[in-house]
Amino acid sequence: MPLTQPWPPTAATTLPADHQRAALVGRVFRADVGGPSVVTVRDGELVDITATFPTMRDLAEHPDPADAVGCATGERIGPLADALATTPPEYASPQQNRLLSPIDLQCVKAAGVTFVASMLERMIEERSRGDAEKAEHFRRHIVELTGAHLADIAPGSAAAARIKELLVAEDAWSQYLEVGIGPDAEIFTKTAPMSSVGTAVDIGVHPRSTWNNPEPEVVLLVSSTRRIVGATLGNDVNLRDFEGRSALLLTKAKDNNASCAIGPFVRLFDDGFDLDTVRNCDVELRVHGRDGFVLDGRSSMKQISRDPEELVAQLTATHQYPDGAVLFLGTMFAPTDDRDAPGQGFTHHVDDLVTISSPTLGTLVNRVRTSDQVAPWTFGTADLFRNLATRKLL
Repeated sequence: MPLTQPWPPTAATTLPADHQRAALVGRVFRADVGGPSVVTVRDGELVDITATFPTMRDLAEHPDPADAVGCATGERIGPLADALATTPPEYASPQQNRLLSPIDLQCVKAAGVTFVASMLERMIEERSRGDAEKAEHFRRHIVELTGAHLADIAPGSAAAARIKELLVAEDAWSQYLEVGIGPDAEIFTKTAPMSSVGTAVDIGVHPRSTWNNPEPEVVLLVSSTRRIVGATLGNDVNLRDFEGRSALLLTKAKDNNASCAIGPFVRLFDDGFDLDTVRNCDVELRVHGRDGFVLDGRSSMKQISRDPEELVAQLTATHQYPDGAVLFLGTMFAPTDDRDAPGQGFTHHVDDLVTISSPTLGTLVNRVRTSDQVAPWTFGTADLFRNLATRKLL
């Protein structure tokens, strides 16, 4: 991604490389009806299919969502390029359509510590108590104790149990190792339904955080019957200082205004795109700051320690989701490059542009602000249903 990447992004930089044969669905806030519409993309145009599927939840429940979208008739409401150009706050107009997060009623869940690299960084956060200056010392110590062996350990296996015994004896066992190689995955609620943001808008970090980073991830769309029906990209914005001070601060570290970005569109599973595609995809990250700082990273789904189907099975084993769910699959990306001073690692600055991309899923791009300066979340579930009822879509 070039340093001169435009803000706002363009249709060409947003869509997957093979978008002409992809079943893409998302949501747009239509100014003329004062509410969200479910849309698909056809030849660069946004097509409103809300008359067939009032919500993304309804679409995900269809026996074959991709085929249903291909057959659905709808109203063309304008080029994707126009919606992208008017989505960022400074370009927004009450008279123009703008992109939203591509999900609505789904519960937003996230799996943590699913890659060895991020597991080690979480252990470092824990040992350094959220102090970035102490992190490098603990990083060296933990790597010496654990080595590279953890990457070859199947979570929940007998080998994992033996590693646990060894590290407990060395007083080096961690709650992050427990969920990283133990039998139970870490799966938590990231944010409330209707509160995630989409592409080409601001994301928020807590105003008191001084050590934070993006988390580029693949996000699965799961129906109420536990079927995985599609995938998209997400940014599970993380506060390393808050979570490092105490795991009990996870909610404050993870759930803040605009701290969950999803998009640009959900790609539905069909003959050309399925869960095996997801298992083999790479997710690339670029952070480009106004100070000239550039950070690049890549997560390979091939290195995930728990299969996506296993994570969904753990998510749904003891709970039902009648409106479905989306599940962030975790990231191996944990930036350690120094930005402001030696030994302090990476943290966001206001106005950072965060670009998360994959050839099969497109590009999610957001600008960093503090969560108290980002547009507040005001349109909730009740507003959605009132609006759909007024439009006689329910």
